[in-house]
Amino acid sequence: MRFVLLGAGIFATSLFVMSGQMGVPSGLPLPVQVAIAAVAGVAAWHARRSWWPLAAVGAVTYAWLVVWPPLLVASYFAGRTLDRSRGIAAYIGASLVVCAVSAVIGEARDGLQELMTASLGNALFMALGMIGLPLAVGMWTRARAEVLEAARERAQRLEREQVMRAEQARAQERARIAREMHDVVAHRVSLIVLHAGALEVRATDEETAETAALIGGIGREALTNLRDVLGVLRAPRVDALDALDALDGLDALEARSPSQPDHRPRPALGDLDAGYRPQPTLGDLDRLLDQSRALGIAVTRHDEGEPRPVEETVERTAYRVIQEALTNVHKHAGGVPTDVLLRFGDGELQVEVRNQAPHAPPDELPGAGWGLVGLRERVELLGGSLRTSAEESGGFLVSARIPA
Repeated sequence: MRFVLLGAGIFATSLFVMSGQMGVPSGLPLPVQVAIAAVAGVAAWHARRSWWPLAAVGAVTYAWLVVWPPLLVASYFAGRTLDRSRGIAAYIGASLVVCAVSAVIGEARDGLQELMTASLGNALFMALGMIGLPLAVGMWTRARAEVLEAARERAQRLEREQVMRAEQARAQERARIAREMHDVVAHRVSLIVLHAGALEVRATDEETAETAALIGGIGREALTNLRDVLGVLRAPRVDALDALDALDGLDALEARSPSQPDHRPRPALGDLDAGYRPQPTLGDLDRLLDQSRALGIAVTRHDEGEPRPVEETVERTAYRVIQEALTNVHKHAGGVPTDVLLRFGDGELQVEVRNQAPHAPPDELPGAGWGLVGLRERVELLGGSLRTSAEESGGFLVSARIPA
């Protein structure tokens, strides 16, 4: 649009110059003046693609009729686009040739045109005003645009560097947290597993040995989970669901009865770089329930609907909901009876864990409630919802609906 306005402006000013209102009257018939002004206007409109036609029209009309608007605008575009050394020098040389031709033609025509173009003072003034000044303005605007572009690129580079520094700081903090978790948690869990193994070997009765074996297996799983947490903290980027899965950890041992000792080689207690194993799904749910039963909780499983295959992410999320709910029963309700419900509905999987009222008021433990917060985030990432509520009977309900 601005080039359309520029073309209209050049057409009007060129017509005024040739009519004598803004320059030397040409004496040409009006249709010819209109045609010349129209050619100059079209050349100015075309300057958005190439300004050389406008410069050619300006050189001819200035030398012939002292029509200065096309040459003035062409000089501005020359300053904006030409190379500062050879290009500008060549344009100035060509402009001096145009001024010389204009002086020769003015000398031949006499009158006002001779006064404006053949007189040294007026010719110098016209050259500076119609060529030198717009050329300098064009070079200044070009330099200003280059400075602004350089400042914009510098700001973008600084922003990228700031993001990189922030990423580096986050990586260092994650590594520091990983080291602290390893030093504080892994060492103590390893001691628990060592003592449980010693108790399993030295126990004189079968029930104590089974309990010690169960504690040792759970401790080894905790070390495996801790290994995955440290791996996530050391990783630069992980997807949201992958991070949640890794934070929850991986199963390290296959299912076995507490009464059957495990004589297979076990990984070192502090080996947090062992190979990753498949994450638990609903196929591992019975083993999880057996562990809770071995700790004294009467867990009853109920399945409703037609069981069907669902995505592994959905199965892992359902498993984690049940795992966290049973952990809360252990910590806050003791050995009260608990019901676990799996309901395969139309397009969704519903999980409910409902425990009866505890025999004594639950103790307020540090960090209580954070596990449910993580579960809610996990379920919502899959488009589902998690609901927790205390019941009138004194029990507690954890219910999750997961699209499947």
